[in-house]
Amino acid sequence: MFKTITATYDSETTLANVVDDLVNHGLPREKVFSDNASLQVKVMVPETSEPEIDEILKRHSPVETS
Repeated sequence: MFKTITATYDSETTLANVVDDLVNHGLPREKVFSDNASLQVKVMVPETSEPEIDEILKRHSPVETS
C-alpha cells in the first residue's frame, strides 16, 4: 500500500534541495511532487519506505509534516 507524505518548508531553495535529495536517493521523479506556491513536497511511497523518506524530509528542517 502507498502513503502520501507531505512536508512544508520555508523557502524555494530548501524545497528544491529536498526534491533533489529524494530523487538522488532513488525515488522515481514521478513519485515526488513539489508546489512552489505552498512550499510543499508530497511524496508517494510504500508504507515500508515511510521511515526512510521521513528521515530525508526531516533532514531539511520542515515547518510541518503530515
